[in-house]
Amino acid sequence: MSAVQEAAGRPMVKAEGVRKSFGSLEVLKGIDLEVAPREVMCVIGPSGSGKSTFLRCVNHLEKINSGRLSVDGHLVGYREKGGKLYELRESEVAAQRRDIGMVFQRFNLFPHMTALENVTEAPAQVKGIRKETCRDMGAALLERVGLGNRVHSYPNQLSGGQQQRVAIARALAMEPKLMLFDEPTSALDPELVGEVLDVMRGLAESGMTMVVVTHEMGFAREVGDTLVFMDDGVVVEAGDPRQVLTEPKHDRTRSFLSKVL
Repeated sequence: MSAVQEAAGRPMVKAEGVRKSFGSLEVLKGIDLEVAPREVMCVIGPSGSGKSTFLRCVNHLEKINSGRLSVDGHLVGYREKGGKLYELRESEVAAQRRDIGMVFQRFNLFPHMTALENVTEAPAQVKGIRKETCRDMGAALLERVGLGNRVHSYPNQLSGGQQQRVAIARALAMEPKLMLFDEPTSALDPELVGEVLDVMRGLAESGMTMVVVTHEMGFAREVGDTLVFMDDGVVVEAGDPRQVLTEPKHDRTRSFLSKVL
């Protein structure tokens, strides 16, 4: 099998028995999941179920306590030698994170930088790309998320939905192979949610591999390839979004959906 064929056949994300505790509180209790290249996986569940913690483990913002977590065939945060796992240096972890874009609930934009400067800062500083090239790329990305006319605006001159779209453009500027979204619309006024979901819908159509923690059931139904329901640190149910939403197999899933649909 060629390297290209092997890459095509392996999952973009693979979690095997992933456990995570904060002190005596076990938040993830043995997560097994796979996300294929170009797949959009939506993760739903009640507050405190471990959804966001799992997402943060995927790019090693949180260290797992046991199990294995790989992105594109490479262990996240660790290397294996002689059957044992050894934690990578912070510089090596940072290099891994370049391939993983993450968009949070809060936009975390630099308030003293324009939209364009927020988007181009990381490629210029981390990748060493020439400023002129960065500017052209950043302007194109802001155009892609519908903000081509706001490149020189500062965050406080933008709505919440516009700031979140800048945050998405900033993540895309590093040319990630995987995008993680942690409830990206939960901090927005309801009328601004659609503009962010439209950008995410466009990303999915372009073939971006995405893991989306969300409360937006319509988006999960329309855009998701897989829907995962988590509760109390475990995956209760996973499958085709339409099937899970209309004919859930588990009582716990039915109970949750009866409150949110």
